[in-house]
Amino acid sequence: MKRLAGHNPPVKPFLKWAGGKRQLLPRIREHAPARINDYVYYEPFLGGGAVLFDLLPGKAVINDSNAQLILAYRAVRENAEGLIDLLSEHKNRNTREYYYELRNLDRDAVKFNGLTETEKAARLIFLNKTCYNGLYRVNSCGLFNVPYGRHKNPSIYDEAVLRRISGYLNSNDITIMNADYEKAVSGAGGDSFVYFDPPYHSPGKANFTEYHAGGFGEGEQERLRDVYIRLTGRGVKCLLSNSDTEFIRKLYDYPFLDIIPVRAKRIINSDSAGRGSAGELLIKNWKG
Repeated sequence: MKRLAGHNPPVKPFLKWAGGKRQLLPRIREHAPARINDYVYYEPFLGGGAVLFDLLPGKAVINDSNAQLILAYRAVRENAEGLIDLLSEHKNRNTREYYYELRNLDRDAVKFNGLTETEKAARLIFLNKTCYNGLYRVNSCGLFNVPYGRHKNPSIYDEAVLRRISGYLNSNDITIMNADYEKAVSGAGGDSFVYFDPPYHSPGKANFTEYHAGGFGEGEQERLRDVYIRLTGRGVKCLLSNSDTEFIRKLYDYPFLDIIPVRAKRIINSDSAGRGSAGELLIKNWKG
């Protein structure tokens, strides 16, 4: 897919998210269908949404298993102005003490469930932009447990970006789901393009994958491969990103799949030694 010189997408991610694809966008665009609006676009591991906001499909099904993340997307679509007002308040009150006050709200189920969806979304965005290294991590109980970051003046939100995202989500046919990835792509057919960006395979746990309490181990990688192969059999165009590891290469070792090595710089990682340039794969199930 080609873009005109000097073109800037009207929307961009409003959250930092581990495994974000901004640096790989040219390669992903190169291997995506050239006429994206001829397809129903599916992205079952949405994360920060960099690919969605780069391709800007007119019809899409976007999903993530992280309920708080999906709640934030819905709040941007349905109440961007209320969200901006709350984020302004959080920004004005930003201190270490205030951070932990907000972070600990989910320790009290009654208090947390009493928040509106917009309040929960504003809390997530504030924590995401002020926590250590922009890392989203939960403990075994599913509670956000990242410490306060070392930010002097963090950019917590951008009004123009939030309004542009809201406009895009409202002016196009975008279904937002919070479900298992297999369910999210169950409606994909021959007129569909699916981009899979799962938590990456990390045998040495150098890459952070604890986006939710359940984790995403090798058994889940195998289940994802099975879903990918079933969709291929139904004529669905699929593109998948993952780590360049022997396990992943063997998992997708099929004669009809194209395994494309790429490299990307990784900033968010649970181990500082794991940050930097990393070998990754794009796995494609069609030619052209």
